[in-house]
Amino acid sequence: MDQIFGKVGSLWFNQKATKELDTVGNNINSVSNTVEDGAKWLVSKVTGKVEKPLSELLKEYDLPIGLFPLDMTKYEFDEATKRLEVHVPAVCEISYKDSSVLRFSTNVSGYLEKGKFTDIEGLKTKVVVWVKVTLITTEGSKLHVTAGLKKTRSRDAYEVQKEGVTVSKF
Repeated sequence: MDQIFGKVGSLWFNQKATKELDTVGNNINSVSNTVEDGAKWLVSKVTGKVEKPLSELLKEYDLPIGLFPLDMTKYEFDEATKRLEVHVPAVCEISYKDSSVLRFSTNVSGYLEKGKFTDIEGLKTKVVVWVKVTLITTEGSKLHVTAGLKKTRSRDAYEVQKEGVTVSKF
């Protein structure tokens, strides 16, 4: 009888410990996916890589903070090459208040310069059909989006962060 209770007890303990460890792991993942300042700084310090929220990085490079979906999962920025790679959970699009629409692949990349995002991959805009965006620049209150032709838009429309609306294809 003692052996049965011992086995049942150890099974219960193992299940309880596994559940607790899974909960801790899920909490760490949810903190690392958070784009709020404090949580992002904490996780980055734990991993040894200091990263600021994407909105702060965009501000430093004089780009609007609503340029990428709020629900992006993470980003990687190489200070040396200025290469930015933004990971989005699913193909999505954002409609801005000036009636423009941007569609994002699950991976958007390019190079940051002051007031510029160049050599862009994974981003489209709707003209008459969906066209690949290759360059985004800012000039005062204007935002210039190059997708074959250069289209000038109001920068103000891109200063609000929005969640992307999932779409079926890029």
